[in-house]
Amino acid sequence: MILRKATIADIHAIMDIIGRAQASIKKLNIDQWQDGYPGKQIIEKDIEDGNSYVLLKDNKIVGTAAILFDGEKNYEAIYEGRWLGGDKYAAMHRVAVNSQFRRLGLASKIFQEAEKMCLKRGVSSVRIDTHEGNSPMQGLLKKNKYNYCGIIYLEDGSKRLAFEKLL
Repeated sequence: MILRKATIADIHAIMDIIGRAQASIKKLNIDQWQDGYPGKQIIEKDIEDGNSYVLLKDNKIVGTAAILFDGEKNYEAIYEGRWLGGDKYAAMHRVAVNSQFRRLGLASKIFQEAEKMCLKRGVSSVRIDTHEGNSPMQGLLKKNKYNYCGIIYLEDGSKRLAFEKLL
């Protein structure tokens, strides 16, 4: 399996994965990703900015994530805790795996490959946030040794649990 930068030709596969993830989250009665986010325009911007990645298994796109190396404004303020690392970190967003390939460790593979990319760039930590009701993602973060750091708020005021892993 490899994690590579996404291209605009990958948009259909990425949006299919996102759509399946939205449906799975809805079944858990979580309001995360239920308002059209992340939409095609956001994914296109991720691709355009060089922040969108896809996980390939047997040359098929089975996962996706946005990995940003230029900071995250929503992470500037953290409440009821603190970040573990310094200013040089990667932020991961929009992590999703094709539901047809669940329970194969693909999301963990995305994390592992992102962490390798960070180390190659001299980046010493990865930060990520999730909805407080998204227990599957919280379990995945714990499994991959991400530490709970506190609470952040998105631009729209939505509360998110913040995690970080030092590399």
